[in-house]
Amino acid sequence: MQIQENISLRQYNTFGIDAQADYFSRFTNVDELGELIEAKPRLKKMILGGGSNILFTEDVKGLVLKNEIMGVEEVKEDDSYVYVRAGAGENWHRFVQYCIRRQWAGLENLSLIPGNVGAAPMQNIGAYGVELQEVFNSLTAFHIHERKLYNFTTGDCAFGYRESIFKKKYKGRFVILNVSFRLRRHPVFHTSYGAIEHELERMGVKELSIQSIAQAVINIRSSKLPDPAVTGNAGSFFKNPEISKKQFDALQKKYPAMPHYPVKQYASSAARGKDLVKLAAGWLIEQCGWKGFRRGDAGVHASQALVLVNYGSATGKGIYDLSEEILH
Repeated sequence: MQIQENISLRQYNTFGIDAQADYFSRFTNVDELGELIEAKPRLKKMILGGGSNILFTEDVKGLVLKNEIMGVEEVKEDDSYVYVRAGAGENWHRFVQYCIRRQWAGLENLSLIPGNVGAAPMQNIGAYGVELQEVFNSLTAFHIHERKLYNFTTGDCAFGYRESIFKKKYKGRFVILNVSFRLRRHPVFHTSYGAIEHELERMGVKELSIQSIAQAVINIRSSKLPDPAVTGNAGSFFKNPEISKKQFDALQKKYPAMPHYPVKQYASSAARGKDLVKLAAGWLIEQCGWKGFRRGDAGVHASQALVLVNYGSATGKGIYDLSEEILH
């Protein structure tokens, strides 16, 4: 365990932004985490996972701690479910593939999402009609200031659309150490969202399986989203907006082909019970002419308007400023 000084974070974020950290270290268990926090008690701490959900707009003043807690284990099982625990530092897609190989169902629609396991509940990641909260069981987290371990169930996490209690009330207070999932022994297939059914047909799939759905999702994402190893990006940058049914009806009269989706209801959401419709942010951005736009090395991807990219030497501020222009 070593604390390094003045370290470039370029290789630790998928945008490839060359921000500097005053101090940097890694931890592989909770004891190392505690020791590192004690070693620099007065410094501000930043916990870094896979670096795929962050945009550095300036250097980091303080201590960056990279979560590298690994390990996957089957905790228990019954006739319907298998309960699996994964370390927060595990790569998300590799973990999904691990579960699929063992016929544990529920994660197949979440294939090829960048990042690590620990970030999944923070963001309540979702794709192609499935969200993490549907397979989530619990997590263990370390309170940075109290130096204590806490267990969080689904109700504790206050999941919402790409939201959780860790992004709001408890932001910066906890480090997620591991996450456990409740996966099905008998799959329930989700194929109606997006282009999954079309891709399955193109693949010639005659009998559905979690493997075929995962491959369809991988094919779709690979065709639309750039590889961060080739072109710096953090996947979908924008959230889909939710508007009232009244607003939607007025817009649909003008744009009858406008994509739209039902809004999931969350127990913790202020929007619960409201009559809302979700719009496709990528379609909206494309209609405004931003798709394929480039300013220097900061741009909007040519195949998916939701994705902002670093073509080489863009700054985090340049990408952020572009995102603000698109939003306004």
